[in-house]
Amino acid sequence: MKVLLQRRVLYIGVFDRVEDTLSVCEALLAGGLDMMEVPLRTSCALQSITAIHKSFPRMQVGAGTVLSTDQLKQVVDAGATFAVAPGLNEKVINAARDLKVPFIPGVMTPSETDRAIELGCYILKLFPASIVGGPAALKALSVPFAHLGAKFIPMGGVSQANAAEYLSMAATAAIGGTWLADRKLIAEKNWARITELTKEVMKIAATVKPTE
Repeated sequence: MKVLLQRRVLYIGVFDRVEDTLSVCEALLAGGLDMMEVPLRTSCALQSITAIHKSFPRMQVGAGTVLSTDQLKQVVDAGATFAVAPGLNEKVINAARDLKVPFIPGVMTPSETDRAIELGCYILKLFPASIVGGPAALKALSVPFAHLGAKFIPMGGVSQANAAEYLSMAATAAIGGTWLADRKLIAEKNWARITELTKEVMKIAATVKPTE
Protein backbone atom coordinates (compact mmCIF):
# COMPACT_ATOMS: atom_id res chain seq x y z
CA MET A 1 0.00 0.00 0.00
CA LYS A 2 3.05 2.26 0.09
CA VAL A 3 2.66 3.08 -3.61
CA LEU A 4 -1.00 3.97 -3.09
CA LEU A 5 -0.14 6.41 -0.31
CA GLN A 6 2.53 7.96 -2.52
CA ARG A 7 0.43 8.29 -5.69
CA ARG A 8 -2.77 9.33 -3.84
CA VAL A 9 -4.85 8.33 -6.88
CA LEU A 10 -6.47 4.97 -7.68
CA TYR A 11 -8.06 4.46 -11.08
CA ILE A 12 -11.03 2.07 -11.15
CA GLY A 13 -11.19 0.33 -14.52
CA VAL A 14 -14.39 -1.39 -15.62
CA PHE A 15 -13.51 -3.26 -18.80
CA ASP A 16 -15.61 -5.14 -21.34
CA ARG A 17 -12.65 -6.22 -23.48
CA VAL A 18 -9.13 -7.26 -22.46
CA GLU A 19 -7.68 -5.36 -25.42
CA ASP A 20 -9.07 -2.12 -24.02
CA THR A 21 -7.47 -2.89 -20.68
CA LEU A 22 -3.99 -2.83 -22.16
CA SER A 23 -4.59 0.40 -24.05
CA VAL A 24 -5.89 2.11 -20.93
CA CYS A 25 -2.88 0.90 -18.96
CA GLU A 26 -0.55 2.40 -21.52
CA ALA A 27 -2.43 5.72 -21.39
CA LEU A 28 -2.41 5.81 -17.57
CA LEU A 29 1.30 5.08 -17.38
CA ALA A 30 1.96 7.82 -19.93
CA GLY A 31 0.10 10.17 -17.60
CA GLY A 32 2.19 9.14 -14.59
CA LEU A 33 -0.16 6.72 -12.79
CA ASP A 34 0.91 3.16 -12.00
CA MET A 35 -1.91 2.17 -9.62
CA MET A 36 -5.29 0.76 -10.61
CA GLU A 37 -8.13 -1.47 -9.51
CA VAL A 38 -10.19 -3.76 -11.74
CA PRO A 39 -13.56 -4.55 -10.12
CA LEU A 40 -15.06 -7.99 -10.65
CA ARG A 41 -18.09 -6.58 -12.40
CA THR A 42 -17.55 -7.83 -15.95
CA SER A 43 -16.90 -11.24 -17.46
CA CYS A 44 -13.34 -10.35 -18.48
CA ALA A 45 -12.21 -8.81 -15.17
CA LEU A 46 -9.96 -11.71 -14.13
CA GLN A 47 -8.46 -11.91 -17.62
CA SER A 48 -7.85 -8.16 -17.52
CA ILE A 49 -5.99 -8.44 -14.20
CA THR A 50 -3.80 -11.20 -15.61
CA ALA A 51 -3.12 -9.25 -18.79
CA ILE A 52 -2.06 -6.17 -16.82
CA HIS A 53 0.13 -8.25 -14.51
CA LYS A 54 1.92 -9.90 -17.43
CA SER A 55 2.10 -7.01 -19.90
CA PHE A 56 2.68 -4.06 -17.59
CA PRO A 57 4.72 -5.17 -14.56
CA ARG A 58 5.12 -1.48 -13.60
CA MET A 59 1.41 -1.23 -12.96
CA GLN A 60 0.27 -2.13 -9.45
CA VAL A 61 -3.05 -3.84 -10.18
CA GLY A 62 -5.63 -4.75 -7.59
CA ALA A 63 -9.07 -6.35 -7.74
CA GLY A 64 -12.25 -4.64 -6.64
CA THR A 65 -15.71 -5.86 -5.64
CA VAL A 66 -14.13 -8.89 -3.94
CA LEU A 67 -17.10 -10.30 -2.04
CA SER A 68 -16.04 -13.84 -1.11
CA THR A 69 -13.03 -15.90 -0.11
CA ASP A 70 -13.28 -17.81 -3.41
CA GLN A 71 -13.07 -14.56 -5.36
CA LEU A 72 -10.11 -13.48 -3.25
CA LYS A 73 -8.21 -16.63 -4.18
CA GLN A 74 -9.12 -16.17 -7.84
CA VAL A 75 -7.82 -12.60 -8.01
CA VAL A 76 -4.58 -13.53 -6.27
CA ASP A 77 -4.08 -16.35 -8.79
CA ALA A 78 -4.83 -13.85 -11.58
CA GLY A 79 -2.02 -11.56 -10.40
CA ALA A 80 -3.73 -8.96 -8.20
CA THR A 81 -1.45 -7.46 -5.57
CA PHE A 82 -4.25 -6.06 -3.40
CA ALA A 83 -8.03 -6.37 -3.09
CA VAL A 84 -10.89 -3.98 -2.39
CA ALA A 85 -14.51 -4.50 -1.35
CA PRO A 86 -17.57 -2.25 -1.14
CA GLY A 87 -18.40 -3.54 2.34
CA LEU A 88 -17.01 -5.16 5.47
CA ASN A 89 -16.87 -8.96 5.17
CA GLU A 90 -14.93 -10.42 8.07
CA LYS A 91 -14.38 -13.80 6.41
CA VAL A 92 -12.74 -12.14 3.42
CA ILE A 93 -10.62 -9.90 5.64
CA ASN A 94 -9.37 -12.92 7.60
CA ALA A 95 -8.67 -14.85 4.40
CA ALA A 96 -6.69 -11.90 3.02
CA ARG A 97 -4.63 -11.83 6.19
CA ASP A 98 -3.87 -15.55 5.82
CA LEU A 99 -2.86 -15.01 2.18
CA LYS A 100 -0.86 -11.89 3.11
CA VAL A 101 -2.81 -9.83 0.58
CA PRO A 102 -3.45 -6.15 1.42
CA PHE A 103 -7.21 -5.75 1.71
CA ILE A 104 -9.27 -2.54 1.71
CA PRO A 105 -12.82 -3.02 3.01
CA GLY A 106 -15.63 -0.56 2.44
CA VAL A 107 -17.21 1.40 5.29
CA MET A 108 -19.93 4.01 5.72
CA THR A 109 -20.37 4.29 9.48
CA PRO A 110 -18.31 4.72 12.67
CA SER A 111 -19.27 1.20 13.77
CA GLU A 112 -17.99 -0.32 10.52
CA THR A 113 -14.83 1.76 10.73
CA ASP A 114 -14.25 0.66 14.32
CA ARG A 115 -14.67 -3.01 13.41
CA ALA A 116 -12.43 -2.75 10.36
CA ILE A 117 -9.64 -1.27 12.46
CA GLU A 118 -10.13 -3.98 15.08
CA LEU A 119 -9.61 -6.51 12.28
CA GLY A 120 -6.35 -4.82 11.30
CA CYS A 121 -7.50 -2.72 8.33
CA TYR A 122 -6.24 0.87 8.47
CA ILE A 123 -6.84 1.92 4.87
CA LEU A 124 -10.58 1.91 4.23
CA LYS A 125 -12.84 2.60 1.28
CA LEU A 126 -15.50 5.22 1.98
CA PHE A 127 -18.34 4.18 -0.29
CA PRO A 128 -20.46 5.63 -1.73
CA ALA A 129 -18.74 8.86 -0.72
CA SER A 130 -21.09 11.27 -2.46
CA ILE A 131 -24.20 9.64 -0.99
CA VAL A 132 -22.97 9.71 2.61
CA GLY A 133 -22.01 13.40 2.39
CA GLY A 134 -18.79 13.84 0.43
CA PRO A 135 -15.77 15.60 1.95
CA ALA A 136 -17.78 16.81 4.96
CA ALA A 137 -18.78 13.24 5.80
CA LEU A 138 -15.21 12.03 5.42
CA LYS A 139 -13.97 14.72 7.78
CA ALA A 140 -16.57 13.91 10.42
CA LEU A 141 -16.12 10.14 10.15
CA SER A 142 -12.34 10.27 10.34
CA VAL A 143 -11.95 12.43 13.46
CA PRO A 144 -12.50 9.70 16.12
CA PHE A 145 -10.09 7.34 14.37
CA ALA A 146 -7.33 9.69 13.22
CA HIS A 147 -5.10 8.98 16.24
CA LEU A 148 -5.16 5.28 15.30
CA GLY A 149 -3.76 6.01 11.83
CA ALA A 150 -6.89 5.18 9.86
CA LYS A 151 -7.11 6.66 6.37
CA PHE A 152 -9.80 6.52 3.72
CA ILE A 153 -10.17 6.21 -0.04
CA PRO A 154 -13.37 8.02 -1.02
CA MET A 155 -15.06 6.41 -4.02
CA GLY A 156 -18.38 7.16 -5.65
CA GLY A 157 -18.89 10.69 -6.94
CA VAL A 158 -15.18 11.57 -6.86
CA SER A 159 -14.03 13.51 -9.91
CA GLN A 160 -11.50 16.00 -11.22
CA ALA A 161 -13.75 18.76 -9.86
CA ASN A 162 -13.55 17.71 -6.21
CA ALA A 163 -10.19 15.92 -6.24
CA ALA A 164 -8.34 18.82 -4.60
CA GLU A 165 -10.92 19.13 -1.81
CA TYR A 166 -10.58 15.46 -0.90
CA LEU A 167 -6.79 15.47 -1.22
CA SER A 168 -6.49 18.48 1.08
CA MET A 169 -7.72 16.30 3.94
CA ALA A 170 -5.26 14.40 6.11
CA ALA A 171 -7.75 11.52 6.37
CA THR A 172 -7.56 10.84 2.62
CA ALA A 173 -5.15 8.08 1.67
CA ALA A 174 -6.06 8.42 -2.00
CA ILE A 175 -9.01 9.24 -4.22
CA GLY A 176 -10.60 6.58 -6.40
CA GLY A 177 -12.87 6.58 -9.40
CA THR A 178 -13.54 5.67 -13.00
CA TRP A 179 -13.52 9.18 -14.47
CA LEU A 180 -9.94 9.06 -15.74
CA ALA A 181 -10.98 6.43 -18.29
CA ASP A 182 -14.70 5.84 -18.13
CA ARG A 183 -16.59 3.58 -20.48
CA LYS A 184 -17.35 6.45 -22.87
CA LEU A 185 -13.69 7.37 -23.29
CA ILE A 186 -12.78 3.72 -23.69
CA ALA A 187 -15.49 3.16 -26.32
CA GLU A 188 -14.18 6.20 -28.21
CA LYS A 189 -10.61 4.87 -27.85
CA ASN A 190 -9.65 8.33 -26.69
CA TRP A 191 -6.36 7.27 -25.15
CA ALA A 192 -4.88 10.76 -25.48
CA ARG A 193 -7.68 12.25 -23.37
CA ILE A 194 -7.14 9.55 -20.73
CA THR A 195 -3.46 10.48 -20.56
CA GLU A 196 -4.37 14.16 -20.33
CA LEU A 197 -6.84 13.61 -17.49
CA THR A 198 -4.31 11.44 -15.68
CA LYS A 199 -1.61 14.10 -15.92
CA GLU A 200 -4.06 16.68 -14.56
CA VAL A 201 -5.06 14.67 -11.51
CA MET A 202 -1.48 13.58 -10.80
CA LYS A 203 -0.51 17.25 -10.79
CA ILE A 204 -3.28 17.95 -8.28
CA ALA A 205 -2.13 15.05 -6.12
CA ALA A 206 1.46 16.33 -6.19
CA THR A 207 0.66 19.94 -5.38
CA VAL A 208 -2.28 19.77 -2.96
CA LYS A 209 -0.96 18.97 0.49
CA PRO A 210 -3.15 17.85 3.42
CA THR A 211 -3.95 20.81 5.67
CA GLU A 212 -6.51 19.37 8.09
